[in-house]
Amino acid sequence: MIASPEIEADMRRRTFITLLAGTAATWSVAARAQQAGKSWRIGCLSPGSSSSQSDNLRAFIQGLNDLGYIDGKNIRFERRVADGNLDGLPALAAELVRSNVDLILAESSFSVEAAGAATKTIPIVMTGVGNPVASGFVNSISQPGGNITGLTNDSVEVSSKYLEYLHAAVPDLMRVGVLIDPKHPNHPTVLKQVQTTAQAIGVSVSTIELRSVSEIEAALRVIQQDRLAALIVPPDPTFHIIYRQIAVFAIENRLPTMFGQKRGVEAGGLMGYEPNLTDMYKRAAALVDKIFKGAKPADLPVEFPTRFQFIINLKTAKALGLTVPPALLARADEVIE
Repeated sequence: MIASPEIEADMRRRTFITLLAGTAATWSVAARAQQAGKSWRIGCLSPGSSSSQSDNLRAFIQGLNDLGYIDGKNIRFERRVADGNLDGLPALAAELVRSNVDLILAESSFSVEAAGAATKTIPIVMTGVGNPVASGFVNSISQPGGNITGLTNDSVEVSSKYLEYLHAAVPDLMRVGVLIDPKHPNHPTVLKQVQTTAQAIGVSVSTIELRSVSEIEAALRVIQQDRLAALIVPPDPTFHIIYRQIAVFAIENRLPTMFGQKRGVEAGGLMGYEPNLTDMYKRAAALVDKIFKGAKPADLPVEFPTRFQFIINLKTAKALGLTVPPALLARADEVIE
């Protein structure tokens, strides 16, 4: 029996679809095999120190290991650090672009700004950024829209905790100083949040500007002259260089301190409040994995911290002659004794 033209056309159409599906499946298998055999190169851009590998970077590498990426086997790192010289970040970012890395991990707003100016095509995963939308790094939290995504440390939203905890430790607190870098994209907003909280509890706020860590001596003299009752030091990628100097000064002048980074408390500060960075960097590794598997940064929503840590240094409290209320101690995630 001879098939009708309609039946023959239908058979040809089915044969074409079958061949197309088979070709797609074959291409998919080949693509996955090629992906599995690829050695990825990650550029790490940081304003910090080159003297050692940070705990954060170790957490990032461990997160990648957990996902099957092993350094020297199927992944390699190109690390560029500015050693506190923020003006050098653009040149370091350009180096990473020229070295043809597959992705850039940019630590801090300064690094994201430099990496974003250096490339619009290489995926960038950011960490340590307070407000990526206001900073112009992404179009929105849910739809970044470019080659940048990652995690915000939400420092703008949590900065009210700095004064809340200080006030709980020093109930008669009347004047607090905030050490800020006017060039830092997040510090002015952090200052505004602290001022809002201060107004609600009747505390006055003084601003101490620090444009470079080399100017710390002058800044400390201003703090001493203003006779402040407490000092807030928000997160900054270069401030860790002077944390110890600030902590020693604060103890000598009986000045309770609140740091936006745990390292400040470890250096001798009274208290600290920050997102759990180990968790954040492991989540950054998960974003890298998604991008390597084909996801586009433009479509990956920026993520917020879900875990925070509040640290109290009781040794410093004793040196200051300060008794930390039991209720505040109970809220601490870590106590240094």
